[in-house]
Amino acid sequence: MHIIREVVAELERPVLLFSGGKDSIVLLRLAEKAFRPAPLPFPIMHVDTGHNFGEVIEFRDRRVAPTADNPDGIELIVASVQESIDSGRVAESTDPSGSRNRLQTRTLLDALEKGGFDAAFGGARRDEERARAKERIFSFRDEFGQWDPRAQRPEPWSLYNGRIRRGESVRVFPLSNWTETDIWRYIELENLELPSIYFAGEREVFERDGILLSVSEFSQPRDGEEVTTEWVRYRTVGDLTITGAVRSRATTIPEIIAEISEATVSERGETRADDRTSSAAMEDRKREGYF
Repeated sequence: MHIIREVVAELERPVLLFSGGKDSIVLLRLAEKAFRPAPLPFPIMHVDTGHNFGEVIEFRDRRVAPTADNPDGIELIVASVQESIDSGRVAESTDPSGSRNRLQTRTLLDALEKGGFDAAFGGARRDEERARAKERIFSFRDEFGQWDPRAQRPEPWSLYNGRIRRGESVRVFPLSNWTETDIWRYIELENLELPSIYFAGEREVFERDGILLSVSEFSQPRDGEEVTTEWVRYRTVGDLTITGAVRSRATTIPEIIAEISEATVSERGETRADDRTSSAAMEDRKREGYF
């Protein structure tokens, strides 16, 4: 909460990136608590690939709707990859998997520029992936939205320098030092609602390159790929064409915590096909302006 308040104090126009996943749900909760009883002083933004889990979109819309405690609801900005394709800002993906994940970068940068945002909160954690471990909590981007891992500012004693030049921006990761277990323990503590895909249930899936993909209109099995009905859940939320499930019977938060406590692979390493293209896949995307 201290980090979130620092950003609001130092920067002119922040926005919170919200995927509907567990990390952004925790981040949104912390942001709300940081300014209570006042309303959230910035909007949230979802970069929509169009290839979403239906349960996640339904949860997103319910989460931002007006409530008794917040009659105005939460301002939601939806940045659409499909609109970027239709307007010619990006070309339709040639990825054989059908993934639009890489196309999100242009959509995000355009939305940040259009909204005049100079800071974007993200729920990334250092334990997820090696490129994320290189970033500071305040991670600076140049006027093109690009990241240089060699140009990170020191952050001694939790002191954060938010000074930027015109055109530059900063991505801020308040959950950098949290682990997956920390996230789930906070969800349990605060009794936070989550999309149902985080809990085990029977789903139709097929295996591709060692990852279990859900059968949907956007992800269909190829020749030789068999569809089976299995008990699975998702450790992370993303483009459903590249986000894999894990076999699980965990239907409660304590069961999930026990399960991930024994896991030896991070959620992205186990379930995200886009991070397997090369050992530097995430870093390459971040240099271009990815989340």
